[in-house]
Amino acid sequence: MNTNQNTKVVLITGGSSGIGKSIGLFLTSKGYIVYGTSRNPSRYENFNNFPLLQLDVANVDSIKVVVETIQKEQGKLDVLINNAGAGITGPIEEIPEEEIIKNFTTNYFGPINVAKAVLPIMRKQHSGLIINITSIAGYMGLPFRGVYSASKAALEVTTEAWRMELKAFNVQMTNIAPGDFATNIAAGRYHAPVVSGSPYEKSYGDSLQLMNEHVDDGMDPNEMAKAVYKVIQTNNPKVHYKVGAFMQKFSIVLKRILPDKVYEKLLMNHYKL
Repeated sequence: MNTNQNTKVVLITGGSSGIGKSIGLFLTSKGYIVYGTSRNPSRYENFNNFPLLQLDVANVDSIKVVVETIQKEQGKLDVLINNAGAGITGPIEEIPEEEIIKNFTTNYFGPINVAKAVLPIMRKQHSGLIINITSIAGYMGLPFRGVYSASKAALEVTTEAWRMELKAFNVQMTNIAPGDFATNIAAGRYHAPVVSGSPYEKSYGDSLQLMNEHVDDGMDPNEMAKAVYKVIQTNNPKVHYKVGAFMQKFSIVLKRILPDKVYEKLLMNHYKL
């Protein structure tokens, strides 16, 4: 068991690549005890930066095993970073229902179940921090990303409610919404196929190309790692944080101040619809 009670113990879901891995490496370099997770840790045999435990956010038993392992090895758990997530694109009309359910299971129900598993420990400690990684896409309905926007928006709003319920136990909860980052999320996301002869063939095909370019041109995931570190160091975290290119963050401000139809027109122009 960890004897240094001042060293914070952190659990990051989805820690094998992309934003999760960047956060894990950065926090490890700052002296934190980090546990990452992956659905298939065996795929990462050469991964030795921090422990990578088997966890599928869709499987409550696997969540329980990971939390119990950390509790047994460290005697505490200070920070949960709900980072595991999945992308999904397509015309809502053409996305199979099971893919929509699968996406909500990963992006919404998964983080809730991981948080539920760590809360008894944090309540007992009378301290803890849960950071839900959402998305700037969760602040607006984006064409052909409607399901993704909805799953992230649901997590944002749930966090707003949940953090108030947790204040009495000195457990903090917050959202960090990234914009586009240069990660492999595009490779891992579910793409509804561009169907030949579909009424959406051209508009969706063009938008898909645009989305992939945005991810490729995205910011360095280390920027997210630094933002997470800063939040962990904060005594009283805010409800929402946004990390991304200026225009992505500014788009949230514009949505707040512009009439709905004007904002919709801006988005449609951006996506060439």
